[in-house]
Amino acid sequence: MYHYVEGGDSVSNDRQQIDTEKYEQFMRKIEAGEKIEADDWMPNDYREALIKLISMHGMSEIMGALPEKEWVPKAPSLKRKLGIMAKVQDEMGHGQLLLRVAEDLLTPYNKTRDDLIQDLLSGKLKFHNVFHMPTKTWADAGMIAWLVDGAAIITQTNMLDASYGPYQRALQRICAEEVFHAQHGEAIIMALAEGTEQQRANLQDSLNRWWEPLLMFFGPASAETTGSSKQDIMIKYRIRKNNNEELRQAFLDKYLPRVFALGLKVPDETVYYDKEAHQWKYKQPDWSQFRKIIKNEGPCSKERLALRKIAYDKNSWVREALA
Repeated sequence: MYHYVEGGDSVSNDRQQIDTEKYEQFMRKIEAGEKIEADDWMPNDYREALIKLISMHGMSEIMGALPEKEWVPKAPSLKRKLGIMAKVQDEMGHGQLLLRVAEDLLTPYNKTRDDLIQDLLSGKLKFHNVFHMPTKTWADAGMIAWLVDGAAIITQTNMLDASYGPYQRALQRICAEEVFHAQHGEAIIMALAEGTEQQRANLQDSLNRWWEPLLMFFGPASAETTGSSKQDIMIKYRIRKNNNEELRQAFLDKYLPRVFALGLKVPDETVYYDKEAHQWKYKQPDWSQFRKIIKNEGPCSKERLALRKIAYDKNSWVREALA
């Protein structure tokens, strides 16, 4: 996203030696389980991996509130309305917290949180594939809170011991609140599963539409598929512990038995548990469609970005007053 080079194009042997020593000290520190802070020395690829990860995470929290926000006035009861309103408020708070963490990392580039917003609106900064999708029924609000937030909990708890201290501390708070969000979603799903024939039909229809986006949530399995070694960099620097496929398998292990227990079916007849391999087998989603979605060519991409821009423009007076 941003490229920062200290000292220009030519670097002396002495400077290279200093940077090598700093890098070795940095690696010893994270291998010992110590935390890197915002004003500590860090290699450029570590900084840039964090900026990309944390800014995308923060924007996904903000953009993820939009499909649920649509259901605040349409929730079926006052209790459900209050629940989803509280969830939307939490997600926006998570986003603001994460953008503050990302902003500290942008200091060497003379960039701010506002630059991240502009990058989102221009399409340079991506947000999660699931939040480009439509929410057609109340069952979708439950599916997002139960399975999408469930997937998010798996990815975020995988980074609860991240080597970057400010992000790790933010995740402690976020994960605790996400557990309540998942319980909120599970309550909606259980009510629909025990409801009328039409409610169960809506629930099954929702799962059918969300299944492939949920598999895509964790990203492609390998660098060969993505053309990127981002997973390797983050594991190397102890930002995360597991790769995309391991996280997807953890999600399937946790949630497929619950889905089946509700009498629901996943829209993939190839799904089965391989006892010898100790993992679920499934049909790979269409990764070309995934790449299209994250380029803001999904079903609701333009609509959601337009809503974000309206909110940004209408509330400019708040930013000006605070400044």
